[in-house]
Amino acid sequence: MMPSVVSITLVKPLEEVTKELEALKKKSKRARVEIPPEKINARGMVDVGGGSGFIVDTSGIILTNRHVIEEKGVSYEVTTSNGRTYPAELIARDPVDDIAILKIEPEEALTAVELGDSRDVELGQTVLAFGNALGLFKNTVSQGIISGLSRSVSAHADPNQPMQEMRGLIQTDAAINPGNSGGPLVNCHGKVVGINAAIVAGAENISFAIPINSARRDLTDLKRYGRVKRPLLGVRYLILNDDLKEKLRLSVNYGALVTKEHPMDIAVVKESPAGDSDIRENDIILSWNGEEITQDKTIQDFLENSSVGEKITLAILRDAKKMEKKIELTERK
Repeated sequence: MMPSVVSITLVKPLEEVTKELEALKKKSKRARVEIPPEKINARGMVDVGGGSGFIVDTSGIILTNRHVIEEKGVSYEVTTSNGRTYPAELIARDPVDDIAILKIEPEEALTAVELGDSRDVELGQTVLAFGNALGLFKNTVSQGIISGLSRSVSAHADPNQPMQEMRGLIQTDAAINPGNSGGPLVNCHGKVVGINAAIVAGAENISFAIPINSARRDLTDLKRYGRVKRPLLGVRYLILNDDLKEKLRLSVNYGALVTKEHPMDIAVVKESPAGDSDIRENDIILSWNGEEITQDKTIQDFLENSSVGEKITLAILRDAKKMEKKIELTERK
């Protein structure tokens, strides 16, 4: 497994980072901030962040987390287990799941992992988490068990960024530290079942991984279409329950209430499948192809198992009247 695990580094030219620090100094009136010498490589590039990844194709295709590579204005470098460093190209980014795909151009065939089936993951089974802990300790391995399945959390990689809802996650007590993000979660047969993604701050031994089947789907899309294709409905919503039914004086305790998250938001995206089908703010979407929408199975969960171009039927409650909307899902950009 170790030959397939890589370190991903985000880099900027030294001159650019120096200008940014000088501007920050003038703006905040702080003392000069020095760049640590160990952050500057031989090519005059400054390490400004990074994480882990793993090789899934001998030609140099690498899986990692989207949040690992999201900083703007950076270049990517990948260092393999033998110490070789390659410039990397971002070739695909999943617009929904925390997954990204990089490509390097090695001089020889690399060692790729074997992907497992995350549907076969069971509570209590042993797993290993691989990665570069804290960005300092390369080739780190931690052992644990599968502690939970189909977990949902809200997380962010940067306190200045909005929270991201992540669903269907694998919970493990294997230690996943900052820098481990994007590394593989491996079963006892040596097959990758997840991508290490998140931890719960302040807790002990509660970590989460994205099921590898989500990444497998993205890799299939990349080969077939040259990009990741994810379906779009085009609504913002709030999942209803008993408390919200009482608080909002509604007639149902399930479904998705179409509503804004913030005053500046829009509840229904224009020129989206929902917008084109006249779904409106304050509508309640009760079911998806006859299956009720609940806190255990939200619109996002249904979209996860749908494809671009698929035709669906939504049951809608509007002003105490029920209706059906037949919708064709389009591609999310």
